[in-house]
Amino acid sequence: MFNDYARYYDLLYKDKDYVVEASYVDGLIKKYHSQAKSILNLGCGTGRHDSYFQEMGYSVCGVDLSEMMLIEARKRAIPGKLEFFNGDARSIDLHQKFDVVMALFHVMSYQTAGDDVLAVLETAKRHLAPGGVFIFDFWHGQGVLNDPPVVRVKRLEDETIKVIRIAEPDHLESQHVVKVNYQILICDKNSRRWNELCETHSMRYFFLHELERYLLKAGFSSKEASEWMSHKPLSLNWYGLIVAGRQNIIRGRE
Repeated sequence: MFNDYARYYDLLYKDKDYVVEASYVDGLIKKYHSQAKSILNLGCGTGRHDSYFQEMGYSVCGVDLSEMMLIEARKRAIPGKLEFFNGDARSIDLHQKFDVVMALFHVMSYQTAGDDVLAVLETAKRHLAPGGVFIFDFWHGQGVLNDPPVVRVKRLEDETIKVIRIAEPDHLESQHVVKVNYQILICDKNSRRWNELCETHSMRYFFLHELERYLLKAGFSSKEASEWMSHKPLSLNWYGLIVAGRQNIIRGRE
């Protein structure tokens, strides 16, 4: 997944305001860990968020499963300040600690099995320095059920290619999963030849009580649960956000 998609990823999301999103997350970091200096981003994609975090003064490590995504991300790399690694968010161990671990753009919703959700939480916990926070967004169940997914078509182009992406959802409500079937048509403007890519992305939506159980089991406690890009309580918005910290250990040692 994403390897063939990587070449067109930034074009498909060129309307995504990474600057505003990074500023919003920076505000959360300052609210919950004002002394934070380092970030680990699980599922960094092409590194757009990470580049802005680095400009804000953080040292950033990005991790992604797709080597093709990382080829694009490493064009933004700055040794010692902004670095990227190939790895699985469920299992990677960089043998480093970070003040902030994050998983943005629905990385958690790609974890459709409970064991995978817990594995990502364990990765976050393993890499967090004392007092650190884990920030992640997710598909919110109440929002998905209130506004069910529909077929969507996106058309974009740059100087060399035209891209048409058709997204057809298959809603498996009993599993809290939406399988998004992508058909991506790419036209080379010079040759006028069309290519086709097909991918299926299985996305899990969560209800807050589910995530709170996972967090508790993994040794986290929630500091904030809100709508994405606002501090409003979770409601019928599709996208939610959680800021979590490690639970205080009362007895014994970690």
